[in-house]
Amino acid sequence: MKKLLARITEEDGLEVSDTPKRKRVVPVWRRPQTIILSAILAVSMLGGAATWVVKTGWGADVLSTVKWTAVKTSSELGLILEEVLVTGRGETSREDLLTALGVARGAPMLTYDFESAKVRVENLPWVRNAHIERLLPDTLAVHLIERQPIALWQNQVGFSLIDEDGDVIISAELDQYANLIHVVGDDAPNRVGGLLELLETQPAVKAKVLAAIRVGGRRWDLLIEGGIDVRLPEDGAPEALARLAAFEMESGVFGRDVKVLDLRMPDRVIVRRVPNAVRKPQMVPGQET
Repeated sequence: MKKLLARITEEDGLEVSDTPKRKRVVPVWRRPQTIILSAILAVSMLGGAATWVVKTGWGADVLSTVKWTAVKTSSELGLILEEVLVTGRGETSREDLLTALGVARGAPMLTYDFESAKVRVENLPWVRNAHIERLLPDTLAVHLIERQPIALWQNQVGFSLIDEDGDVIISAELDQYANLIHVVGDDAPNRVGGLLELLETQPAVKAKVLAAIRVGGRRWDLLIEGGIDVRLPEDGAPEALARLAAFEMESGVFGRDVKVLDLRMPDRVIVRRVPNAVRKPQMVPGQET
């Protein structure tokens, strides 16, 4: 049976070739590994020599000729770019990534500028971190860590999608993220992570929250389904949210004609009705209307 050989493709899969290879004894100095390592060593040494030449001013033209001769030789030996292997890509488009990488099929592998490419790739909107390396003889491996969107931030110019660090990812084509919590306020992006951690402590309340407004850079107001404004305190927000969850369980207040639930006082919930509501709120111990 023919031995199957796997070759890395330009995207995320493997393409299988059934071309067999016949084993034969090859002298060490003619083996591909030896040739490749020698080419890399030569180019590295020439790079170091180039630095010395710049400092001394000796033989720059000669050394440049020798260096590019070595690069040409390495290309003739097969050290040219043929494939790009990408992992971790979700939201980043293939076209944007390839443009940022600045790669072209057939380019010499040994002259690729990894540092510049890394900077360009990490400047793409969705990319948090990028790792790029050679897989000799002909493959460039790229691993991406993309940003995770957690909220829509409403600011003076509209809405922006923000990540867990409060950094803006994109500010257009946001329809698919409409289900994320909306936050408002200049410092809201830097505080939204803490807000979400707080809401996780009361899942039943979190499921009802549509938006959060940062007030005076000190505290949050929550907009609940049905248009209810929940006012959290500056200090003791976890305890206040727990009281709200208990109050809702006991009274079903989220389904009433309520406009405001004020939790800023530690020993009570202040309830304000919707103006001209037909139903009157029931009195609850420790509750003011």
